[in-house]
Amino acid sequence: MRRIPSLDGLRAISILLVLAGHWALRHHQLTFLAVYGNVGVRIFFVISGYLITTLLLREEQKTGRISLRDFYIRRAYRIFPAAVAFLIPALILYWHEVRWYDLGAVALYLVNFDMGAPWFIGHLWSLSVEEQFYVLWPAVFRNCVHLRAKILIGIMALTPIYSAVCYYFKVRGGGYGTFPAVADNIAVGCLLAFLADRIPVIGHGEASAMMLVIALVPQFPANTPIRTLLMLFVLWPLMHLSIAGLIVHAVQSRYWILNWAPAVFLGKISYSLYLWQQLFFYRPDPWPIYLALPLALIFACSSYYVVERPMLRIRDVRQNDVFRTGVRLATAGD
Repeated sequence: MRRIPSLDGLRAISILLVLAGHWALRHHQLTFLAVYGNVGVRIFFVISGYLITTLLLREEQKTGRISLRDFYIRRAYRIFPAAVAFLIPALILYWHEVRWYDLGAVALYLVNFDMGAPWFIGHLWSLSVEEQFYVLWPAVFRNCVHLRAKILIGIMALTPIYSAVCYYFKVRGGGYGTFPAVADNIAVGCLLAFLADRIPVIGHGEASAMMLVIALVPQFPANTPIRTLLMLFVLWPLMHLSIAGLIVHAVQSRYWILNWAPAVFLGKISYSLYLWQQLFFYRPDPWPIYLALPLALIFACSSYYVVERPMLRIRDVRQNDVFRTGVRLATAGD
């Protein structure tokens, strides 16, 4: 698949925000940065919705159908090997902090419903959200062809209501992290994939305004019921739309910084880096940045080159073999 310009650079920004947020949260320094770890995850969610839907649209245009089996196999090769490579040593090191249901949550990608997950697997909540999205959306995409946009808009409308209900009934953490609480975030990215080619060029002025929204919304003090409702129904949706707009602007403008080799590389290893940073940036006994950052990068690069890339090559070889077999069978049938 041809790479979408600037997307790896945006992933690099996302993972840097996560690192900055986790560092600030654990070190209690530059604490205003702590909220931007969440922003980094939200950018990842919008990118994921946009990318997965774009891939599904391309497959549909190319083959006239969507193979759920092939999709799930592709995702399995992409997601599971690096996750297992992280989890085995992490669970061995901190086995004494793990409860049986934590293992179940990890194995079933339900960590986003395990509100008391140990610190070293707590970040897997977002990967659980992603996995739940991978399971649900392709099936909806294939089977609800004429309802796709309506379903996405419905999700964007219902998510704030769900979060408000969780807030009203004092659900732990406001239900945040559960799939229904962040589904609108991903839905914005999915909808963007349908509309991207129709969106006019977004100028620098509009892009600057969107960046300002993304910078200011997380700092809004949602410390009263009215302010919380304002955040849920207005400010978060506005920020998600701003993220989507900036993705379009970045793809349209192709800024050199987002396509600069180091930024692209950081984006490529962002999945492994997200997995491993937790052991160095989110420790109960925080390590200094000059130690945490190099170690996180070393383990992420090792995971990328030793696990991720070889497994992706195996996946690509397998897909090519399946394609060639299909061509031979079709030719024989003729």
